[in-house]
Amino acid sequence: QLQLVESGGGLVQPGGSLRLSCAASGFTLELFTIGWFRQAPGKEREGVSCISRDDGSTYYADSVKGRFTISRDNAANTVYLQMNNLKPEDTAVYYCAADYTLLVQAMCVSPSSFDARGEGTRVTVSS
Repeated sequence: QLQLVESGGGLVQPGGSLRLSCAASGFTLELFTIGWFRQAPGKEREGVSCISRDDGSTYYADSVKGRFTISRDNAANTVYLQMNNLKPEDTAVYYCAADYTLLVQAMCVSPSSFDARGEGTRVTVSS
């Protein structure tokens, strides 16, 4: 069974940082395109950042470019999302997803179902 578990969310002040983790079990994460998504109350789901399975190419939403970094640790079967200079508008539930066939930009930009997704971790940016 493909499972993803997110961790690392919490309450942080504007300008602060958090690192989210997405740990996989039941499959090898490096064989999949991985994406981080977020959804705030009353808003559409947004593809925040995705990383390819092949060459490590990445995609970032314009809203997070220069502030967020996605990375893989294949030995740990984990993908991370480093979030710096957080803003109140980053407040949302963040979840990760994995898909074997989607390319990196398609995964982040086009609404779709995924081979696996986690339950999410809440990020609140507030003073």
